[in-house]
Amino acid sequence: MVNSYIPKTYKEALNLLAQNELLIIAGGTDLMVKFKSISGLLPKFKKDMLFISHLAELDFIKKEKNSIHIGANVTLEKVLNSKHTHYLLKKALLIMASPAIRNMGTVGGNIVNASPAGDTLPVLYVLNTKIVVESLDNKRIIPIEDFIVGPSKTILKENELVKEIIIEDKSFDYMVFEKIGTRQADAISKISFAAVTNIKNSNISDFRVSFGAVGPRIVREKELEKKVIGVTIDELNGMCNLICDNYSKFITPIDDQRSSAIYRKKVALNLLEEYIKSIK
Repeated sequence: MVNSYIPKTYKEALNLLAQNELLIIAGGTDLMVKFKSISGLLPKFKKDMLFISHLAELDFIKKEKNSIHIGANVTLEKVLNSKHTHYLLKKALLIMASPAIRNMGTVGGNIVNASPAGDTLPVLYVLNTKIVVESLDNKRIIPIEDFIVGPSKTILKENELVKEIIIEDKSFDYMVFEKIGTRQADAISKISFAAVTNIKNSNISDFRVSFGAVGPRIVREKELEKKVIGVTIDELNGMCNLICDNYSKFITPIDDQRSSAIYRKKVALNLLEEYIKSIK
């Protein structure tokens, strides 16, 4: 038998996690699919469940200095409609899932689910997102690229809870988010792509690129980004083929029911090339 825990406060939730091995459920949109049974039967959860969607301490969106703080319980729809949400994240959320799913699912859940096809993840990577996790006696602030270590795998410990997500609040001269799927919305990504660039005195001062659904984790290569910093716009366009060749080594998709590896790699590199050539 699976038991359910519904804590009255955030502190009580941390206490329960310290004493029990629990499956944490906020919106539950990913977990209901992951543990689904045959039609008409309840999902087969393997652990006792800790419900947190009602906890007010995790339901907030606020701007502090140069960052946006989003509580782990905030639904995707609330994030989409918030005045504080970064433009690029709004663009991703606008074509993510259906309104019904967005009103249940959370950004925190999308992160902890750790699917390389997660729609918000490429944007969160290029916006240098950090994940705040807490246990009863400890707090950690972890860059998202260190938090997610593989498909459905994070470094979240059994006694920890994601408290909030901290997103860099920075404007960019060039921004793009592209999702390739069977449908534009309400479909799992075949490929997703996010990129941001700033120009200062005709030189590249900031350049970030990430790809989703082309490997076991989101692809963002900071060492390759550094090679672009300081070059002129004309030099950047002249380097386009070299940049694509460098990224090609890290784009390692698989064949599955949604698409082929060859298609994914070709389209991912096409998106990168188109983005670079759009910078003028």
